[in-house]
Amino acid sequence: MKFSVIIPAHNEEELIVSTIAELCLALKGRFDYEVVVVDDYCTDRTCELVKQVQQDEPRVKLVRNENRNGFGMAIRCGLKNYSGDAVCIYMADASDSSEDLIRYFELIENGAECVFGSRFMSGSVVKAYPKHKLLLNRFVNLVLCLFFRHKFNDTTNAFKCYRKEVIDGCQPFISRHFNLTIELPLKAVIRGYKFEVIPISWTNRAAGVSKLKLKEMGSRYFFTFVYCLLEKWLTGKDYKRE
Repeated sequence: MKFSVIIPAHNEEELIVSTIAELCLALKGRFDYEVVVVDDYCTDRTCELVKQVQQDEPRVKLVRNENRNGFGMAIRCGLKNYSGDAVCIYMADASDSSEDLIRYFELIENGAECVFGSRFMSGSVVKAYPKHKLLLNRFVNLVLCLFFRHKFNDTTNAFKCYRKEVIDGCQPFISRHFNLTIELPLKAVIRGYKFEVIPISWTNRAAGVSKLKLKEMGSRYFFTFVYCLLEKWLTGKDYKRE
């Protein structure tokens, strides 16, 4: 199998090189892979640095988000430009673990359709998670568990892996921003794809600025929640996998 890693990047010059280097070091010799970095309207040296990395790492691909800017739009751009049999969303700030990524790919190779990591189960390691975000995160995930009955407690985390047929079967995606992090897995669950859950590690960014703005995202998450809930309640088997 060929695996794709999508990294949405907006002004990540301080971390993008080390993030890519860690990924390639972990994956090289173990998997057929590509790293797709999506330029989400960067105004710093991010793209210049990625192009320098490409000289030594031919498996690194740089694409530009030509649509409106936003985290979700960058991922959607990456999902139009990857070539693997499975794809994983990986954060440019190196908050995710390359060791966990390898476990994702191994599970996919062994037949999993989706692999979801949880930062909040036995075996997980979380470092420097802001307390106010943690409280809000646990509340939102509890609500999602109650309404969608999927027994997975970290839906809001972007770091997940999907087979290509899952991505194709969950189209179209409509979220422009971080709300895509719940649209994608919720659609996968609603439409009948099977997922496996493993504990993962998460470390708060060491440099740069988080792009997630909580005040701006509340209404967007709520819209995506209602949108997916209506599909679950009203469409029956119209969008279920064939």
